[in-house]
Amino acid sequence: MLRIGDYEFNSRLFLGTGKFPDFDIQREAVIASETEVLTFAVRRMNIFEPSQPNFLEKINLDQYKFLPNTAGAKTAREAVRIAKLAEASGICHMVKVEIIGCDKTLLPDPVETLKASEELLKEGFTVLTYTSDDVVLARKLEEMGVHAIMPGASPIGSGQGIINPLNLSFIIEQASIPVIVDAGIGSPKDAAYAMELGADAVLLNTAVAGAKDPVKMAKAMKLAVQAGELAQKAGRIPMKRTATASSPLEGISI
Repeated sequence: MLRIGDYEFNSRLFLGTGKFPDFDIQREAVIASETEVLTFAVRRMNIFEPSQPNFLEKINLDQYKFLPNTAGAKTAREAVRIAKLAEASGICHMVKVEIIGCDKTLLPDPVETLKASEELLKEGFTVLTYTSDDVVLARKLEEMGVHAIMPGASPIGSGQGIINPLNLSFIIEQASIPVIVDAGIGSPKDAAYAMELGADAVLLNTAVAGAKDPVKMAKAMKLAVQAGELAQKAGRIPMKRTATASSPLEGISI
């Protein structure tokens, strides 16, 4: 069971809702993923305009928790305002803080991210903070009181997978709150690797929405997260420089 603040989840796959070819494929992919958490950018949704098409109309709202994010914000002030808009709409009291500081790399602004996280914690939000794989920043966010840390595996939407497993492992080892690997996941092997490193969950969007068959990929990601979690609990064998016979002859009389 994954616990984030007052929320509990069985699934450790969080799914983004953008970039799908259409709402029907999006709905089928969501079902195939068996996710319990759907995230979306508040600024890209017409949450106050019922006449506009909305993916929420296509799914059973009772089956999911919604994680609105502050994508599009460039400052802490903007992020806090977006979070409060989402709360006012009655969607959820949980929020993903995302403040981009570089338009080319889409890397987060660490200073504004810290400011926004602190303010939203004071406002009583359940705060999940998107950050780079900065070990010190992750520790400072936890010390501040955020409910989960969300380090990126690689640049948003790049599909490069985990490019700095060492830093991710340091973040995971030092954290006593959930670590959700977010951004850059490209294939099921990346999701499985994140969980093998000890991550508590994986959040992805483009890897499913941009696949040739988003529904099949959503199922593959679900299985990869489950496999990675199980492998981490099982404990892999140590790596060796030389071969070791799988059927040793020691102790066998011929």
